[in-house]
Amino acid sequence: MSPIFYILAVLTLAGGLASVTLKHLVHCALAVTVAFAGLALLFLQLDAQFAGFAQILVYIGAVVILIVFAILLTRGSDLPKEGVFSKTWPVGLLIAAAVFAVLGWAVLQSVRAVPQQAAVPAVTVRDIGIALVGRYVLPLEIVALLLTAATIGAVIVAMHEKVRSR
Repeated sequence: MSPIFYILAVLTLAGGLASVTLKHLVHCALAVTVAFAGLALLFLQLDAQFAGFAQILVYIGAVVILIVFAILLTRGSDLPKEGVFSKTWPVGLLIAAAVFAVLGWAVLQSVRAVPQQAAVPAVTVRDIGIALVGRYVLPLEIVALLLTAATIGAVIVAMHEKVRSR
């Protein structure tokens, strides 16, 4: 394994750990962004370009931005009064370790079921892109409309909540 892999792994784990332990929601969202970016870079290093670019576009470009906007629309931007770290960070760390252990066990169990010489698919990122704007353009547009409607609905709900609280 190359040193770049270890650097990216540490970056990803540090982002995930910070998102669990930090107290301010905006800082947690930014830490999740770092973790997602680390995962995307790991995918790109492993020559999984589609997974890496999908990670960047979907998670960093859409999910994290929506989380940040939702936090900024629904909560004040005041800093927490006491400490930066949450008081329940050991519980979050314990849950994260348990999930990591279960996922690790599942991966180790699945290694035995996978044949050693799997055929490498001949599908490229270009082929997937052509399929998305060709054969699957209607489902892609429907998903885009659904996400747009959900975003508009979230903004409307947040606006009504702010009006009620005044």
